[in-house]
Amino acid sequence: MLPLGDTYEDLVRDFRWDIPEYFNIAVAACDVWAGREPERVCLKHYQPDGDADTLNYGALRDQSNAFANGLASLGIGTGDRVALMLPQSFETVVAHMAIYKLGAIAVPLALLFGVDAVEYRLQTSGAKILVTNSSGVQKVAQIADGLEHLTSLVCVDDSPDAISFGTLVREFSPLFDVVSTKSEDPALMIFTSGTTGPPKGALHAHRVLLGHLPGIEFPHEFLPQPGDLLWTPADWAWAGGLLNVLLPGLYFGVPVVSTAAQKFDPETAFEIMEKMGVRNAFIPPTALKMLRMVDQPMARYDLKLRTIGSGGEALGRETFEWAKRELGLTINEFYGQTECNLVLASCNRLGVSKAGAIGKMVPGHTVGIIDGAGREVAAGKPGQIAVRRPDPVMFLRYWGNDSATQEKFIGDWMLTGDQGIQRADGYVEFFGRDDDVITSAGYRIGPGEIEDCLTAHAAVALAAAIGKPDPVRTEIVKAYIVLKPGYKPSHALAGEIQDWVKIRLSAHEYPREVEFVATLPLTTTGKVIRRELRDRAVREARV
Repeated sequence: MLPLGDTYEDLVRDFRWDIPEYFNIAVAACDVWAGREPERVCLKHYQPDGDADTLNYGALRDQSNAFANGLASLGIGTGDRVALMLPQSFETVVAHMAIYKLGAIAVPLALLFGVDAVEYRLQTSGAKILVTNSSGVQKVAQIADGLEHLTSLVCVDDSPDAISFGTLVREFSPLFDVVSTKSEDPALMIFTSGTTGPPKGALHAHRVLLGHLPGIEFPHEFLPQPGDLLWTPADWAWAGGLLNVLLPGLYFGVPVVSTAAQKFDPETAFEIMEKMGVRNAFIPPTALKMLRMVDQPMARYDLKLRTIGSGGEALGRETFEWAKRELGLTINEFYGQTECNLVLASCNRLGVSKAGAIGKMVPGHTVGIIDGAGREVAAGKPGQIAVRRPDPVMFLRYWGNDSATQEKFIGDWMLTGDQGIQRADGYVEFFGRDDDVITSAGYRIGPGEIEDCLTAHAAVALAAAIGKPDPVRTEIVKAYIVLKPGYKPSHALAGEIQDWVKIRLSAHEYPREVEFVATLPLTTTGKVIRRELRDRAVREARV
C-alpha cells in the first residue's frame, strides 16, 4: 500500500515495492479475506426493481473452490487457458478465482464481441474451455469447426449444448488445494483493444495485481477509506474493468458493484450510483462525456461519490471542468495500457491535478518521454511516452508473438505508441497515438485537443478528429460529429462548429471537413476506433 504522506514528493521518496516470490491472485483477493471475515460482503449486484444481491468472501471461496475442482475434472491444469465471456456477475468472479487457483490462465472476452472477434481470440489463445452464457454458446456454435483447441463449453444459464456452471459448483467439493504459483507465473491474458491493428494477447503474471495497487490508491485518494464502494460501467473483460476496479476492490476488501447492463446509458448510470451508494467510480472519458448530457445531475440524484477516476483515452479540459462544476468533484485522470497499466495518475487530495494533463508518475513507476532512439527528451519537448522495465505491472509478453514483443521495447523502455510531453513540473500531457497524429501543412496536430474543443460546443455530444489525405497540405483535419438531441445536421451548423474551433484553437487546427454521423465506431472499452474513420477518409480521398 502507498505510505501515508503529506506530499507527492513524500510518497515517491518513501515508496518501495514488496513483491513476494510466491503470490496467487485468488488467494490474495478471496481466500485471505474468507479466512479472516467470511461474512464480509465483496460483491453487490444492482437490481433496478429491488434490493441488491450480495456475495460474501466465504461464499466466493467455497464456490470458486468447487468450480476449480469442476474445471480440473474437465482437464484444466497449470498453464491451460480458460476463456470467460460473461457480463458483470457473481459467476464471472467465481470463474476468475477458480482459474487462478488452478494455476491456469484466464482469458476474458467481451460479451458484445461478434463471432469473428470471438473466433480470433479463442484461436489465438488456444483456450480449452469457454465459460459463457446461452448467447455466447449460440455464437460459438457458428464457429465451432474452427476452434480445434476448445474442448468444453460451460454455461451459466440454461443451454442443452453446454455443461452447467451451477451443476459444477453444486456437485464438486468446496475444498481445494490452491496451486502454489510464483508471482512471475502467468495468470491472465487480456487482448489489446485493436484501435491501431489486430488485437494481441498481453500475458500478465500474478504480480500484475500488486503492480496495480499504487495506481488505484493514488487516483482514488488513498483507497480504502471507511465506506468506500467501487463501481465501473466498464466491461470486466477489459483491463480497465478487471484490473482498475474488480480485482483491486476484492484485494482491499472494498465491495464492488456489478450490473448486467451491456450498453451505457447516462441516466441509468446516475441511478446506479445513487441507489447503490457508490463512493468510488472509474468512468471512461467517453462515458463521462455522455453523462454531461444529463441536466443538473446533483439536483436530480442523491450521489455519495468521494472519487472519480478516468482513463483509457484523453479526458479533456471541458469534461474536467464540467465535473467540478456539476458534480463538485475533481476527476483524477490516469494513464496506462493493457500491457502496462496505471503508471501515470492525478490525486487531487495531494494537489496533483491539472486540467489538460494526465498527472504525474505513480510512485513505483518510471515513465519517460523518449525519441526514436530511446533517449529521453528535454522537458516540454514532444516524444513517445515510455515505461522503464522491470515493473511489476508490466506484461510478460504477447502470446505467440515474439516479434511484436521485441518491437514493443527499445532497450529497457517499453513503448506505448502514445505521443506526449512532460512539463518541467512533472505533469505529462497526452498528445495522441502515433497513428492518430495529424500532419497538416507542416504542423503536427493531436486529435485530443480538437475533440475537446468540439465537445464544448452546445450542439456536439461526441466527436472524433482524424487526418484525411490532401494533395496540398498532406492531410486536412476532418471531424466526425454526433449531435445532441434537438440538433439537426446542416451546412450552417457545420460552419458554426468550424468557426468555433478556429477561434478557440487556431486556424491550422480547425476541421476543414465536418461530417455528421449517428454513431462513432467504438471498441468495447469505449475508445474511438480512429483507424476505421481514417480508412473511410482515405477511400473518400481516392474518389
